[in-house]
Amino acid sequence: MSRVKKNNDIDLFFHEKKAKESGYGFVAGIDEAGRGPLAGPVVAAAVIVVDNNFSERIDDSKKLTERMRERAFIDILKRCDTGIGVVSEKDIDNINIFRATLLAMKRAIGELKTRPDYLLIDGKMDVQVPQSRTCLMRGESLSTSIACASIVAKVFRDKLMLEEDKKYPHYGFKKHKGYGTKEHMDNIRKYGLCPIHRRSFGPFGDLRKKDHKKENRI
Repeated sequence: MSRVKKNNDIDLFFHEKKAKESGYGFVAGIDEAGRGPLAGPVVAAAVIVVDNNFSERIDDSKKLTERMRERAFIDILKRCDTGIGVVSEKDIDNINIFRATLLAMKRAIGELKTRPDYLLIDGKMDVQVPQSRTCLMRGESLSTSIACASIVAKVFRDKLMLEEDKKYPHYGFKKHKGYGTKEHMDNIRKYGLCPIHRRSFGPFGDLRKKDHKKENRI
């Protein structure tokens, strides 16, 4: 039995069914993780649900525990066509986070094994691809495909940040994944910026102007 979380009796396949009833074949849900952090990449995922008999709970990634997301991630990879797009912190600084997010989404769509005919995109994100699409605010709670994408993007990005924690253990990336927690900000003040911090993000202020000798010692 599918374990797609019901949302106040909303049919979470409604938008997928609607697109298919309109003549579209493969429908992909698109979402991202990592727009807000002060460090690390932004990651997007594109998911076409092939087999909806999920054995794990599928829901907005923010409503799941880390363990639940990890298990759902594996289940999704088994049952869905999944593409992942990553844009680095350096590119975020060069083109800004909004454009970087659009680029990550475009890359994720391009990584799907099957070319989608229709897109369901979380938020107002006008990705420059030829497919018709519907943009859904809070789409993770309205579409199973987008919920799957939210889980995949979140888990994949968290795994990347765990690897960065090994390189830069002073900052606590393992805990906060690059978000601006008090611990993270305190460590930035103590150690300065490391190579994966986003220089264009406001909270850093004069830290951008300092030399990067500390980076080389971390």
